This record gives sequence, structure tokens and C-alpha cells, in this order.
Amino acid sequence: MNKPVVVTEETLAAPVVSPELPQAAADKAAASGPAYAVIGGLSVSHFLNDTMQSLIPSVYPILKANYALDFAQIGLITMAFQFTTSLLQPVVGIVTDRKPQPYSLAIGMGFTFAGLIMLSVANTFALILIAAATVGFGSAVFHPESSRIARLASGGRYGFAQAVFQVGGNMGTAVGPLLAAAVIVPFGQPSIAWFSSIAFIAIVVLWNIGRWYKPRIVTKKQAMAAMPEGMPTSRKIMIGLVVLALLSFSKALYTVSLSSYYTFYLMHKFGVSTQAAQVYLFVFLAANAAGVFFGGPIGDRIGRRYVIWLSILGALPFALAMPYAGLVSGTILVAIAGFIISSATAAIIVFAQELMPHRVGMISGIFFGFSFGVGGLGAAALGEVADARGIEFVFTVCSFLPAMGLIGFLLPSLPKNVGGKA
Repeated sequence: MNKPVVVTEETLAAPVVSPELPQAAADKAAASGPAYAVIGGLSVSHFLNDTMQSLIPSVYPILKANYALDFAQIGLITMAFQFTTSLLQPVVGIVTDRKPQPYSLAIGMGFTFAGLIMLSVANTFALILIAAATVGFGSAVFHPESSRIARLASGGRYGFAQAVFQVGGNMGTAVGPLLAAAVIVPFGQPSIAWFSSIAFIAIVVLWNIGRWYKPRIVTKKQAMAAMPEGMPTSRKIMIGLVVLALLSFSKALYTVSLSSYYTFYLMHKFGVSTQAAQVYLFVFLAANAAGVFFGGPIGDRIGRRYVIWLSILGALPFALAMPYAGLVSGTILVAIAGFIISSATAAIIVFAQELMPHRVGMISGIFFGFSFGVGGLGAAALGEVADARGIEFVFTVCSFLPAMGLIGFLLPSLPKNVGGKA
């Protein structure tokens, strides 16, 4: 049975090859390694995309003060962005599985650009919600197809490629609060428009990646023909996907509790300034990005099931201790918990893709969308809880979320020739 075509750096300028490669040719292509230029371009684009998107939660204190918003309304802004993304990403994935759209990435970046412009001039809560939803639409278009291209360019190192792609986004998310502290806090809401200029760089990069991808598209039919032998039964695949979804739920909700409300927690409990709180938030987000980077390659080597199980459950003791720690020690605990729990990010996506390799776009869309959806609904719910019971109560409850890692042992085994040691 033929394996899917694997693209390498040496083939960037090569003519289109037949999808019916002999087995020996496919093995040779895989052995030549990843297409680093493409993976790097995707990571840079993800960095630029998520830098712009991370400005939304970074300016929450400004929006809250300017328009007298309560925590529930702050949560609704997050929901407008993340829920829009969660609903549309699976749709985008299904569409691109059937008919890949190589230039959709550049188009999606255009919506992110437009959303930031709208957010910089929005003067009502309704307009803020529309701007956030527009940015969310751009994210919905960007993520599923980018994940597919990262897998195509991986040269068989799926965890590595997914981790490099993902860490670009995490680094962008981490940098956002620093930019907000340095620029938006002193210059106000209109300065958000300045950051939309970097969208042009991302559009150019993504347009060129689309040109690279177009002649190398692997159709759903070709992917199904390359399915390896020894895959789990349909029942075990469904159980595996449900387990991965539940683990994504615990990971996403714990992360969003910090990304959306950690600044308010620090200002309330320790009396730090808005700018100082943004710096502490950066520490957590930077640790999160580092965990994503290391988790993918480790999964390629020791097995994705072990990384998934250990990373989420391993964050539990640090998460439980954080609400009772001081400012410095709490920051250290948050950073450690963020590093550990985020190491499952690439492993979860790749494991899900390997369970259904003929529907990579749909699976990527569902899991990216599910994470955003959980984040959006979770942010709104946590905002309600914070208004009713206080911000410290929120973090006490959320500290138990990593305990859901206990169900990781239910994940099925995959054939040894699927990715790494799945």
C-alpha cells in the first residue's frame, strides 16, 4: 500500500509529482527530512497572527475602565472571539478536506487585520463584540489548513512540525501582553490599529506558502488509499477522540482562566499595577510556549500517549498550590504548570490526526475549534463566577482541572509505523 507524498526542502522548486509514488520513492522522500522553510514560515505567520489576536485579552483592563464593563461582559468578549472560531474551524476543515484552498490562509489573515482596525475605533460594547468576532473568523480560516500544511511538510516528524507551528502562536500570545503594556496602555485603544500593519507581512508569507502548497495537495481519496494497516477499530478511534476532547477541555479551560483573568487576580490580591500584571502574565504565556515547543519532539521519541497523559496530570500539584502562594512563588508555580500542561498541545493534535489521517482538516478544525470554544464559553462562565464569588474563588476551582489527565490511559495504541511511537 502506498504512503502519502512527503515534501522536503529539496522539492520546493520541483515539478508536481504523481500521487501514486512507489513505496521506495515515498520512503526516500520521508528519509530526507522536513521542509524547514515551510514549517518556519508557518510558525512565523502563526506568531504574527496570534500576536495580533492576543491584543484582545491584553486590553481588557483598558476596555473595562473605558466602558465600565463587568467581568461577565469581559467574558462575553472572549466568547465572541473564541466561540466564532470554534464554530467555523470544523466547517473550514471539512471544506478543505474535500477541496483544499491553498490561498485561504492569506485571506483569513485579512479578516484578522480588519478586526483589529474595528477594535481600535469601537466605542460601544456591541462594536467591540463584532470586532472580536471578526478576528475570530480570521483565526478559524487560518488554523486548520496551516496544521495540514505543517503535517505535509514534516518529513515524518509530525510532532516536531506541529510543535514548531504551534510555538509560533504561543510566542505571539506571550508577546501580546508586553506590547499592550508598552504601547496600548500608555497610548490607549486607538493604538491597537498600529499593530494591524504586521498583518501585511503575514499575508505575504502565507501567499507564498500557498504557492508552495498548491501543487502538492493530497486529496482525501489519496489519503484514504494510504491508510496504514493495524489501525484501531472504529469504536476505539471514537473513544480515543472523546478522551482527547476531554483532555483538551481541561487544558483549554485552565489556560483560559489564566490568560483572561490572571491580571485581575494579581491586581486584586497583590495590588500590582496593570503594566506589572501584564509582565507576570507574559511569564506564564512564555512558559506555555516553551512547553509546546518541547512537547512535540518528545512525543515523536517516547510516544504521544505518554506525553499527553503525563503533561496534563503532571501540572496538577503546581496548579493546586498556586492559589495559596505569594506573588513570586505563585508566578513560579503558574509558569511550571503552564510549561507542563502545554507540552500536550502538539501531541493531542497529532494523535487525533493519526486516528483519522484521511480527515486531517476536519480533525484539526474540530480540535482547534473545540479548544477555542471551550475557552470562549469557559471565559464567559468564569466571568460570571468571578462576579458572584470573587476572582480568587475562580482560581481555586480551576486548580483541580489538570486532574482530568487520569483518563489518558484510555487512549488506544497505534501501529508503530504511524508517526512516531504513538
